[in-house]
Amino acid sequence: MTDSPKNGLAWTLGEPVARAVLRSHAEDFIVEELPACAPHGEGGHAWLVVQKRHHNTEWVAGELARFAGVGPEAVGYAGLKDRHALTTQVFTVELDKQPEPDWQKLSVEGVAILAVDRHRQRLRRGALRENRFTLILREISERQSVEERLGQLAEGVPNYFGPQRFGHGGGNLAQARAMFAGQLREASAHIRSLYTSAARSWLFNQVLSERVAAGSWRDALPGEALIMPGSDSTLSLARIDAAIQERIARGDLQPSGPLWGRGQPLPKGEALAFEQNILASEPALCRGLEKAGLKQQRRALKLTPKGLEWRWLAKDVLQISFSLPPGSYATSVLRELCYFVEAS
Repeated sequence: MTDSPKNGLAWTLGEPVARAVLRSHAEDFIVEELPACAPHGEGGHAWLVVQKRHHNTEWVAGELARFAGVGPEAVGYAGLKDRHALTTQVFTVELDKQPEPDWQKLSVEGVAILAVDRHRQRLRRGALRENRFTLILREISERQSVEERLGQLAEGVPNYFGPQRFGHGGGNLAQARAMFAGQLREASAHIRSLYTSAARSWLFNQVLSERVAAGSWRDALPGEALIMPGSDSTLSLARIDAAIQERIARGDLQPSGPLWGRGQPLPKGEALAFEQNILASEPALCRGLEKAGLKQQRRALKLTPKGLEWRWLAKDVLQISFSLPPGSYATSVLRELCYFVEAS
Protein backbone atom coordinates (compact mmCIF):
# COMPACT_ATOMS: atom_id res chain seq x y z
CA MET A 1 0.00 0.00 0.00
CA THR A 2 1.40 3.39 -0.97
CA ASP A 3 0.49 6.96 -0.15
CA SER A 4 0.84 8.93 -3.37
CA PRO A 5 -0.38 12.06 -5.16
CA LYS A 6 -2.83 9.82 -7.05
CA ASN A 7 -5.17 9.65 -4.06
CA GLY A 8 -6.15 13.25 -4.85
CA LEU A 9 -6.65 14.35 -1.24
CA ALA A 10 -5.43 17.77 -0.12
CA TRP A 11 -2.76 18.23 2.56
CA THR A 12 -3.01 20.82 5.30
CA LEU A 13 0.81 21.20 5.45
CA GLY A 14 1.27 21.15 1.70
CA GLU A 15 2.50 18.29 -0.46
CA PRO A 16 5.34 16.41 1.30
CA VAL A 17 8.81 16.26 -0.22
CA ALA A 18 10.09 13.38 1.96
CA ARG A 19 9.78 9.66 1.29
CA ALA A 20 9.86 6.74 3.74
CA VAL A 21 9.13 3.03 4.21
CA LEU A 22 6.56 1.82 6.73
CA ARG A 23 6.04 -1.71 8.14
CA SER A 24 9.36 -3.23 7.18
CA HIS A 25 8.73 -5.39 10.26
CA ALA A 26 5.60 -6.06 12.34
CA GLU A 27 7.26 -4.23 15.23
CA ASP A 28 7.39 -1.09 13.09
CA PHE A 29 3.62 -0.73 13.53
CA ILE A 30 2.58 -1.27 17.16
CA VAL A 31 -1.02 -0.64 18.25
CA GLU A 32 -2.32 -0.87 21.80
CA GLU A 33 -6.08 -0.78 22.22
CA LEU A 34 -7.41 1.06 25.29
CA PRO A 35 -10.98 -0.15 26.00
CA ALA A 36 -13.74 2.18 27.13
CA CYS A 37 -14.30 0.06 30.26
CA ALA A 38 -12.44 -2.24 32.65
CA PRO A 39 -13.34 -5.89 33.26
CA HIS A 40 -15.94 -6.47 35.98
CA GLY A 41 -13.93 -9.29 37.54
CA GLU A 42 -16.96 -11.57 37.35
CA GLY A 43 -19.57 -12.76 34.87
CA GLY A 44 -20.08 -15.28 32.08
CA HIS A 45 -17.55 -13.84 29.63
CA ALA A 46 -13.80 -14.40 29.65
CA TRP A 47 -11.94 -11.09 29.20
CA LEU A 48 -8.72 -11.71 27.27
CA VAL A 49 -5.94 -9.23 26.56
CA VAL A 50 -4.38 -10.65 23.40
CA GLN A 51 -1.21 -9.71 21.57
CA LYS A 52 -1.15 -10.74 17.91
CA ARG A 53 1.32 -10.54 15.06
CA HIS A 54 0.58 -11.11 11.33
CA HIS A 55 -3.08 -12.05 11.92
CA ASN A 56 -6.29 -10.09 11.49
CA THR A 57 -8.77 -9.66 14.32
CA GLU A 58 -11.53 -11.84 12.85
CA TRP A 59 -9.16 -14.77 12.35
CA VAL A 60 -7.92 -14.56 15.95
CA ALA A 61 -11.53 -14.39 17.18
CA GLY A 62 -12.21 -17.64 15.32
CA GLU A 63 -9.20 -19.33 16.91
CA LEU A 64 -10.32 -18.26 20.40
CA ALA A 65 -13.81 -19.63 19.74
CA ARG A 66 -12.41 -22.93 18.49
CA PHE A 67 -10.15 -23.30 21.53
CA ALA A 68 -13.01 -22.54 23.93
CA GLY A 69 -15.40 -24.87 22.12
CA VAL A 70 -17.96 -22.16 21.37
CA GLY A 71 -19.38 -20.64 18.21
CA PRO A 72 -17.78 -17.59 16.57
CA GLU A 73 -20.78 -15.47 17.63
CA ALA A 74 -19.69 -15.93 21.27
CA VAL A 75 -16.55 -13.81 20.73
CA GLY A 76 -16.66 -10.03 21.06
CA TYR A 77 -14.10 -7.32 20.33
CA ALA A 78 -14.17 -3.54 20.14
CA GLY A 79 -12.43 -2.96 16.83
CA LEU A 80 -10.49 -4.43 13.92
CA LYS A 81 -6.72 -4.21 14.18
CA ASP A 82 -4.09 -4.30 11.45
CA ARG A 83 -2.78 -7.64 10.27
CA HIS A 84 0.72 -6.46 9.37
CA ALA A 85 1.46 -5.12 12.84
CA LEU A 86 2.09 -6.01 16.47
CA THR A 87 -1.22 -5.26 18.15
CA THR A 88 -2.74 -5.67 21.59
CA GLN A 89 -6.49 -5.78 21.99
CA VAL A 90 -9.25 -7.20 24.20
CA PHE A 91 -11.56 -10.07 23.27
CA THR A 92 -14.47 -11.41 25.30
CA VAL A 93 -15.58 -15.04 25.00
CA GLU A 94 -19.02 -16.04 26.27
CA LEU A 95 -18.61 -19.30 28.17
CA ASP A 96 -22.07 -19.52 29.77
CA LYS A 97 -21.90 -22.61 32.01
CA GLN A 98 -18.90 -24.16 30.29
CA PRO A 99 -15.70 -24.57 32.28
CA GLU A 100 -13.10 -21.97 31.38
CA PRO A 101 -10.22 -23.38 29.35
CA ASP A 102 -6.62 -22.91 30.36
CA TRP A 103 -5.93 -19.99 28.07
CA GLN A 104 -2.18 -20.25 28.55
CA LYS A 105 -2.33 -23.57 26.68
CA LEU A 106 -3.55 -21.83 23.53
CA SER A 107 -0.91 -22.62 20.94
CA VAL A 108 -1.28 -20.35 17.93
CA GLU A 109 1.81 -18.90 16.29
CA GLY A 110 1.83 -15.12 16.55
CA VAL A 111 -0.86 -15.02 19.27
CA ALA A 112 -0.21 -14.60 23.01
CA ILE A 113 -2.67 -14.23 25.91
CA LEU A 114 -1.29 -11.45 28.13
CA ALA A 115 -4.05 -11.31 30.77
CA VAL A 116 -7.27 -13.11 31.68
CA ASP A 117 -10.22 -11.75 33.65
CA ARG A 118 -14.01 -11.98 33.74
CA HIS A 119 -16.69 -9.68 32.38
CA ARG A 120 -20.48 -9.59 32.60
CA GLN A 121 -21.20 -8.87 28.97
CA ARG A 122 -19.93 -9.13 25.45
CA LEU A 123 -17.48 -6.46 24.34
CA ARG A 124 -19.25 -4.44 21.65
CA ARG A 125 -17.80 -2.91 18.51
CA GLY A 126 -16.75 0.67 19.12
CA ALA A 127 -16.33 0.24 22.90
CA LEU A 128 -12.95 1.94 22.74
CA ARG A 129 -11.44 4.93 24.48
CA GLU A 130 -8.51 5.27 22.09
CA ASN A 131 -5.69 3.45 20.30
CA ARG A 132 -2.03 4.12 21.08
CA PHE A 133 0.32 3.85 18.09
CA THR A 134 4.10 3.47 18.05
CA LEU A 135 5.35 3.56 14.47
CA ILE A 136 8.76 3.42 12.82
CA LEU A 137 9.47 5.04 9.47
CA ARG A 138 12.64 3.89 7.72
CA GLU A 139 14.77 5.12 4.79
CA ILE A 140 13.52 8.66 5.32
CA SER A 141 14.68 11.20 2.78
CA GLU A 142 14.64 14.95 3.45
CA ARG A 143 14.97 14.65 7.24
CA GLN A 144 14.83 18.41 7.72
CA SER A 145 11.42 18.62 6.05
CA VAL A 146 10.09 15.87 8.33
CA GLU A 147 11.51 17.68 11.39
CA GLU A 148 9.75 20.89 10.40
CA ARG A 149 6.40 19.12 10.03
CA LEU A 150 6.53 17.00 13.20
CA GLY A 151 5.81 19.85 15.58
CA GLN A 152 2.80 20.94 13.54
CA LEU A 153 1.02 17.57 13.76
CA ALA A 154 -0.18 18.27 17.31
CA GLU A 155 -2.35 21.09 15.91
CA GLY A 156 -4.42 18.48 14.06
CA VAL A 157 -4.62 16.84 10.64
CA PRO A 158 -7.54 16.13 8.29
CA ASN A 159 -9.51 13.16 9.60
CA TYR A 160 -9.40 11.20 6.34
CA PHE A 161 -10.38 7.56 6.12
CA GLY A 162 -7.15 5.70 5.35
CA PRO A 163 -6.50 3.79 2.10
CA GLN A 164 -7.04 0.45 3.87
CA ARG A 165 -10.72 1.39 4.11
CA PHE A 166 -11.00 1.02 0.33
CA GLY A 167 -9.32 -2.36 -0.07
CA HIS A 168 -6.35 -3.31 -2.24
CA GLY A 169 -6.03 -0.84 -5.09
CA GLY A 170 -9.33 0.78 -4.08
CA GLY A 171 -11.19 -2.39 -5.04
CA ASN A 172 -13.91 -2.03 -2.41
CA LEU A 173 -15.03 1.27 -3.90
CA ALA A 174 -15.15 -0.21 -7.39
CA GLN A 175 -17.21 -3.09 -6.03
CA ALA A 176 -19.56 -0.65 -4.31
CA ARG A 177 -20.21 1.08 -7.63
CA ALA A 178 -20.90 -2.29 -9.26
CA MET A 179 -23.17 -3.34 -6.40
CA PHE A 180 -25.22 -0.14 -6.56
CA ALA A 181 -25.51 -0.57 -10.34
CA GLY A 182 -26.91 -4.10 -9.88
CA GLN A 183 -23.86 -5.65 -11.52
CA LEU A 184 -22.59 -7.60 -8.51
CA ARG A 185 -23.38 -11.23 -7.91
CA GLU A 186 -24.75 -12.24 -4.52
CA ALA A 187 -22.43 -11.28 -1.66
CA SER A 188 -22.61 -11.89 2.08
CA ALA A 189 -23.89 -9.20 4.42
CA HIS A 190 -20.33 -8.74 5.67
CA ILE A 191 -18.95 -8.13 2.18
CA ARG A 192 -21.78 -5.77 1.29
CA SER A 193 -21.05 -3.85 4.48
CA LEU A 194 -17.40 -3.46 3.42
CA TYR A 195 -18.50 -2.01 0.09
CA THR A 196 -21.06 0.42 1.54
CA SER A 197 -18.47 1.57 4.11
CA ALA A 198 -16.00 2.24 1.31
CA ALA A 199 -18.57 4.33 -0.59
CA ARG A 200 -19.49 6.33 2.50
CA SER A 201 -15.85 6.91 3.38
CA TRP A 202 -15.04 8.03 -0.17
CA LEU A 203 -17.75 10.68 -0.11
CA PHE A 204 -16.60 11.95 3.27
CA ASN A 205 -12.99 12.18 2.06
CA GLN A 206 -14.02 14.19 -1.00
CA VAL A 207 -15.92 16.73 1.10
CA LEU A 208 -13.08 17.00 3.62
CA SER A 209 -10.45 17.39 0.89
CA GLU A 210 -12.38 20.32 -0.59
CA ARG A 211 -12.67 21.89 2.86
CA VAL A 212 -8.90 21.51 3.33
CA ALA A 213 -8.23 23.06 -0.08
CA ALA A 214 -10.57 25.95 0.80
CA GLY A 215 -8.88 26.43 4.19
CA SER A 216 -12.18 25.98 6.06
CA TRP A 217 -11.80 22.51 7.61
CA ARG A 218 -10.78 23.75 11.08
CA ASP A 219 -13.45 26.45 11.24
CA ALA A 220 -17.23 26.33 11.14
CA LEU A 221 -19.11 27.56 8.10
CA PRO A 222 -22.51 29.20 8.66
CA GLY A 223 -25.01 26.39 9.13
CA GLU A 224 -22.25 23.93 10.09
CA ALA A 225 -23.32 20.66 11.76
CA LEU A 226 -21.09 20.78 14.82
CA ILE A 227 -20.54 17.60 16.81
CA MET A 228 -19.44 17.09 20.39
CA PRO A 229 -16.49 14.66 20.75
CA GLY A 230 -17.60 11.30 22.08
CA SER A 231 -21.26 12.04 21.36
CA ASP A 232 -23.77 11.69 18.55
CA SER A 233 -25.23 15.10 19.39
CA THR A 234 -25.06 17.80 16.71
CA LEU A 235 -25.60 21.53 16.75
CA SER A 236 -26.39 23.49 13.58
CA LEU A 237 -26.20 27.28 13.75
CA ALA A 238 -26.92 29.78 11.01
CA ARG A 239 -24.49 32.21 12.65
CA ILE A 240 -21.16 31.22 14.17
CA ASP A 241 -20.34 33.75 16.89
CA ALA A 242 -17.17 34.27 18.94
CA ALA A 243 -18.39 31.98 21.76
CA ILE A 244 -18.90 29.09 19.33
CA GLN A 245 -15.53 29.71 17.70
CA GLU A 246 -13.92 29.59 21.14
CA ARG A 247 -15.57 26.23 21.87
CA ILE A 248 -14.30 24.93 18.53
CA ALA A 249 -10.78 26.14 19.37
CA ARG A 250 -10.98 24.31 22.72
CA GLY A 251 -12.20 21.14 21.03
CA ASP A 252 -15.60 21.15 22.75
CA LEU A 253 -17.26 21.31 19.33
CA GLN A 254 -15.96 20.09 15.98
CA PRO A 255 -16.92 20.88 12.37
CA SER A 256 -18.12 17.71 10.66
CA GLY A 257 -18.56 16.04 7.31
CA PRO A 258 -21.22 13.65 5.98
CA LEU A 259 -21.45 9.90 6.40
CA TRP A 260 -24.15 9.69 3.78
CA GLY A 261 -27.44 7.85 4.08
CA ARG A 262 -31.18 8.36 4.43
CA GLY A 263 -32.68 11.39 6.11
CA GLN A 264 -32.44 15.14 5.97
CA PRO A 265 -28.92 16.61 5.85
CA LEU A 266 -27.92 18.05 9.23
CA PRO A 267 -26.01 21.15 8.05
CA LYS A 268 -27.83 24.16 6.66
CA GLY A 269 -27.12 27.28 4.65
CA GLU A 270 -23.58 27.76 3.40
CA ALA A 271 -22.28 24.51 4.94
CA LEU A 272 -25.04 22.49 3.28
CA ALA A 273 -24.50 24.15 -0.10
CA PHE A 274 -20.76 23.39 0.10
CA GLU A 275 -21.41 19.69 0.70
CA GLN A 276 -24.19 19.35 -1.88
CA ASN A 277 -21.98 20.85 -4.56
CA ILE A 278 -19.45 18.06 -4.03
CA LEU A 279 -21.88 15.20 -3.47
CA ALA A 280 -23.74 16.10 -6.66
CA SER A 281 -20.82 14.60 -8.61
CA GLU A 282 -21.53 11.14 -7.11
CA PRO A 283 -25.31 10.63 -7.39
CA ALA A 284 -25.05 6.85 -7.81
CA LEU A 285 -23.10 6.43 -4.58
CA CYS A 286 -25.50 8.67 -2.67
CA ARG A 287 -28.57 6.84 -3.98
CA GLY A 288 -26.99 3.47 -3.35
CA LEU A 289 -26.26 4.30 0.29
CA GLU A 290 -29.80 5.55 0.77
CA LYS A 291 -31.28 2.37 -0.74
CA ALA A 292 -28.98 0.29 1.45
CA GLY A 293 -30.84 1.74 4.44
CA LEU A 294 -27.98 3.62 6.08
CA LYS A 295 -28.94 6.69 8.07
CA GLN A 296 -27.08 9.96 7.81
CA GLN A 297 -24.35 10.46 10.39
CA ARG A 298 -21.50 12.91 10.89
CA ARG A 299 -17.75 12.57 11.38
CA ALA A 300 -15.30 15.16 12.70
CA LEU A 301 -13.21 16.89 10.03
CA LYS A 302 -10.22 17.35 12.32
CA LEU A 303 -8.08 14.64 13.93
CA THR A 304 -5.78 15.67 16.79
CA PRO A 305 -3.06 13.20 17.84
CA LYS A 306 -2.72 13.06 21.63
CA GLY A 307 0.54 12.50 23.49
CA LEU A 308 2.61 13.06 20.35
CA GLU A 309 6.25 12.01 20.83
CA TRP A 310 9.10 11.18 18.48
CA ARG A 311 12.78 10.33 18.40
CA TRP A 312 15.31 9.51 15.73
CA LEU A 313 16.62 5.95 16.05
CA ALA A 314 19.13 6.56 13.26
CA LYS A 315 19.84 9.27 10.70
CA ASP A 316 16.99 8.05 8.48
CA VAL A 317 14.84 6.12 11.00
CA LEU A 318 12.09 7.86 12.95
CA GLN A 319 9.95 6.46 15.79
CA ILE A 320 6.72 8.36 16.40
CA SER A 321 4.01 7.70 19.00
CA PHE A 322 0.52 9.15 19.49
CA SER A 323 -3.02 8.21 20.52
CA LEU A 324 -6.11 8.50 18.32
CA PRO A 325 -9.84 8.10 18.98
CA PRO A 326 -11.60 5.01 17.58
CA GLY A 327 -12.32 5.06 13.87
CA SER A 328 -9.26 7.20 13.09
CA TYR A 329 -6.27 6.23 10.97
CA ALA A 330 -2.59 6.56 11.89
CA THR A 331 -1.79 6.75 8.17
CA SER A 332 -3.79 9.99 8.01
CA VAL A 333 -1.29 11.47 10.46
CA LEU A 334 1.77 10.11 8.65
CA ARG A 335 0.66 11.36 5.21
CA GLU A 336 1.25 14.93 6.38
CA LEU A 337 4.91 14.05 7.07
CA CYS A 338 5.90 12.21 3.92
CA TYR A 339 4.96 9.87 1.12
CA PHE A 340 5.38 6.35 2.41
CA VAL A 341 5.45 2.86 0.96
CA GLU A 342 4.12 0.09 3.14
CA ALA A 343 6.65 -2.74 2.81
CA SER A 344 4.10 -5.32 3.99
